[in-house]
Amino acid sequence: MDLPKVAVVGCGAWGKNLIRNFHQLNVLEAVCDVSDYRLELVAKDFPEVKLWNDFNNVLASPSIKAVVIATPSDTHFDLALKSLKANKHVYIEKPMARDVKHAIELDELATQKNLILMVGHLLLYHPAVNCLKSLIASGELGELLFIRSDRMNFNMGRRDWSVLWDLAPHDISMMSYLLDTDNLEVNRVGGWDTLNDGLVDVAYLDLSFDLGHKVIPGQVRNSWIDPQKLVRLTVNGSLKSAVLNDAQSENKLALHSLSKEGRMIVEYPDYPDAEPLHLECEHFVKCLITGDRPRTDANNAYLVVNTLSEVENRLTKRPDQKIKVVKSR
Repeated sequence: MDLPKVAVVGCGAWGKNLIRNFHQLNVLEAVCDVSDYRLELVAKDFPEVKLWNDFNNVLASPSIKAVVIATPSDTHFDLALKSLKANKHVYIEKPMARDVKHAIELDELATQKNLILMVGHLLLYHPAVNCLKSLIASGELGELLFIRSDRMNFNMGRRDWSVLWDLAPHDISMMSYLLDTDNLEVNRVGGWDTLNDGLVDVAYLDLSFDLGHKVIPGQVRNSWIDPQKLVRLTVNGSLKSAVLNDAQSENKLALHSLSKEGRMIVEYPDYPDAEPLHLECEHFVKCLITGDRPRTDANNAYLVVNTLSEVENRLTKRPDQKIKVVKSR
């Protein structure tokens, strides 16, 4: 069976990782970028791949069945819309769009044309995240009490209006996935423009996740000005608490509990040793072949875009007002 061919649009820091993985999967046909310098770097590692400056070449190519978009977020909607109109399947990095109406339009067009529309919410493919999801579902942690995600780094190459648009899509998509709910409420929002450059670079969200039988409180903390990278999820349960520290090279997932004597016990669950991005790219290719709806589809992306759109509005108006997030479409 001939594998469907894809083109990666954008070969910056993250685009290079997508190029590598789709090449390993034997489906990469072309790379498109406005920078000749970046294309020259791609040519050194992948000399057989077609290189284009003009996005219209991607749209016009009959052999390219899918477009992988890894460009700045303010270009996502336009590139995805043109790709779908050209009857190309689309994989688009997070966030899918910056406007809820745009997210809906992309979903409706993909559905109308029977095309795959997948969003790069990477952590939903992370083996440690999926191991934790299974542990939560099995009751290993007991009754859930609290969930918090901390995502911080030092980033001066800022393109988004807020650190939340850059980092929080990971947190929101992962937390709702782990708790198996798309019913969430933003209770409180805080953000600071510490450098006075018009960009919110430190922010937090206080959340409530409605599980039906119980509401779980949670928090997201993001920063662009932290000199020490922190990528940590904590899920507190009545029996055990789980800590997923993705900045560590090993033992990323740990379960903490107290013995009857009050001694802290730490366990390290087993999970497959596989690159999350490779699993995500592999999933997209499989969906292209089978026609199955992706795990991170437009509904999953809609929850993130809708939440962050409301949060952005609240940051500039009334940060203390609760925000009820509409369910996925």
